[in-house]
Amino acid sequence: MFAALSPFRVEPRFVARVWGSTDLKPWYDMPAGTGAIGEVWLTGDDCVIATGPHAGETLGALFQTSSEALLGKNAPVSGSPLLIKVIFAREKLSVQVHPNDSMARKLGQPRGKTECWFALSAEPGAQVAAGLKSGVTVEDVRKGIQDGTLEKSLQMLPIQANDMVYVDAGTVHAIWPGSILLETQQNSDITYRMYDYGRPRELHIEKSLEAMRLVTQSGKVKPRVLNDRTVLVDEGYFCVERILIEVSRSSASMTGTDEEFPGLSYLFAAAGTARLTSPGFGDLDLPARGIVAVPASSPVFAVRDLGGLDLIRISPRWPKS
Repeated sequence: MFAALSPFRVEPRFVARVWGSTDLKPWYDMPAGTGAIGEVWLTGDDCVIATGPHAGETLGALFQTSSEALLGKNAPVSGSPLLIKVIFAREKLSVQVHPNDSMARKLGQPRGKTECWFALSAEPGAQVAAGLKSGVTVEDVRKGIQDGTLEKSLQMLPIQANDMVYVDAGTVHAIWPGSILLETQQNSDITYRMYDYGRPRELHIEKSLEAMRLVTQSGKVKPRVLNDRTVLVDEGYFCVERILIEVSRSSASMTGTDEEFPGLSYLFAAAGTARLTSPGFGDLDLPARGIVAVPASSPVFAVRDLGGLDLIRISPRWPKS
């Protein structure tokens, strides 16, 4: 037996990147002295729990001590399965690729990195790169890296607010300026840079060529509209849904679309604010762009829209081996 865990809010962690922004308003208030912030990590292992009896602990530490209460008794993993971020790109990110689980484990890492991007906002003309153009060969990629023309081989996607892009492991990809993206990914930070626009950072050309696949499943995902939610993506390692809240809604009505995967979920306020209420734990506020972890063992609660709420629910999946 394990003690039930109530939902809790997680503090964002601001991560500096050379391509990041010095002004995150109106999305977040910048911490003092942080420089250019490229990523706001919402569920990283080093993110600090903000509310409840485990306030002050890191999320990673709680997963070590309370994995079953968080994930459910049938989860095939024990650590935190997902890393959720908001990405602010002032400049182009490197052209890069992530390994799949098999390659990552061969190199001593626990897992690879499949991800998806949900556009919280996008300027006119915003685009991302996801995959290679049809007919591009490995030698074309190698030559493009050497002579600085790799961009010509990339499959570019125009992106608008509310678009979802799936990027499976092995996909050559890049994020360009002009959009703010909610990224959901396997909890891995393995990145192999192929081309970095002359920045003085390490490239991983041979590993990236080994990890990449010429044809992948990447691309825009058409939303699946249901009566009480919209499924933005449900692939492999995660499910991302936009949950309809009309004034108030019980957590019992928000279970996942696939009952094979009960357990942990995260509630992210893409806009507006909410309050979780329950006789079991009282009130818990969810601010705009904040995130609440809902453990598998959570008591039943209600979510109340306090104004302008756009609620995103993110849940891990366990792919069949």
